[in-house]
Amino acid sequence: MSVEEHSLSRASVPGESSNGDLAQARDYGPEDLGLFHRLIDTQLTEEEVQRVRTPGLVLPRQREVLAIHWHPEWISLPLARERVAATFPQAGEMLLIPTQHNQLLTMGEYAGAEVDCFASGFNRKVQLLLHFRADRIAGAHSLKAMLEHTFLYRSSQLWEFIHSLTQPAFEDRLKEAAAETGANDEVVGLARFYTARLGKMLTDQEARVPQEMVKNKLLSDYIEAQRGRKPAPLLNRVLLLIRAVKQIVKRKFSNDHFYRVREVIEETRSLDGGVVIPHPEQFWPILLADYDVDGWEVWNPQSREYTDFLIMALGRQNQLRRPNRRSLLVFMGDDTHLSVKLKDPHTVEPAKRDREVGWQPAWEDVAIRKALSFSGMTRARFIAQYKERLG
Repeated sequence: MSVEEHSLSRASVPGESSNGDLAQARDYGPEDLGLFHRLIDTQLTEEEVQRVRTPGLVLPRQREVLAIHWHPEWISLPLARERVAATFPQAGEMLLIPTQHNQLLTMGEYAGAEVDCFASGFNRKVQLLLHFRADRIAGAHSLKAMLEHTFLYRSSQLWEFIHSLTQPAFEDRLKEAAAETGANDEVVGLARFYTARLGKMLTDQEARVPQEMVKNKLLSDYIEAQRGRKPAPLLNRVLLLIRAVKQIVKRKFSNDHFYRVREVIEETRSLDGGVVIPHPEQFWPILLADYDVDGWEVWNPQSREYTDFLIMALGRQNQLRRPNRRSLLVFMGDDTHLSVKLKDPHTVEPAKRDREVGWQPAWEDVAIRKALSFSGMTRARFIAQYKERLG
């Protein structure tokens, strides 16, 4: 069903119309269309290029740089490398591997991806980091086909997100989210109105929309861009509502879009690639599945509450490891999304704004260093060992 067919007759949108019906939602003007095209534009302005080139911090004393979990998005890899060089001007040994969501990218000697897949043992979507020597993936046709298939799930999920806010068939999701967030009719109406308008523009402009921009974040970015046109407290409540709807959509989204974890691991191992479990705090049951992986990401900026515990648990797993399995390594990732660097830093949530490719302060944390000392692991030693594994 297209967005044009969605019914919004029960929505009330202050400042847009008296009843917020479908005709008003799809009757967008040049200002809305111009805003839409700015949101989907992957060409950088000179100001944006300078923002990417200029890091938020400079660490001249850090000599080893490890970056095995980060997302260039639509930022070019040469420009990303410039930022890393500016962040670590005295760096010597480096391991830089981009891990775009469901896309295999090559940077120098290495290639990587973060892939969404399905863990059947506990019926949940999880993620894996995959890393390769670049010369091993030239003929990786099966893996590339798997990633191409999985890449499309984000656009499918965006449309399910849009439908969940606009179609009567998904009304229970909207009611659940409204009850959870305390959203009143005004908030619900505005959320439905802007969602339908975005959906209409997506439909009309489909041929001009880069595939990588068709993802859930586009809706929140579009509503964020209404600041100045609507009161900030009202928009904040709208954003709270749509985030609650998004979580429901993710929870209910069909796992048929994803390959199974073991299928992804087997294909990666056939190419002599490395496999890492990221975000273990979000996917903790996967740690019990005894998958053939190289290690766990025990820290990243949004998964750091149980770092000490995970290091100790990993050590115990190594003591019990079967003879034919390699020992698990301690991984840390910065999980930087470079598109965040394009924005005015004063408008970005600090927790996301302050991430930098290659910066994991946990390596220098006194308590974490103490936990790592039992395994003798340092950043430099990790880089050497993982490079050796990748060949």
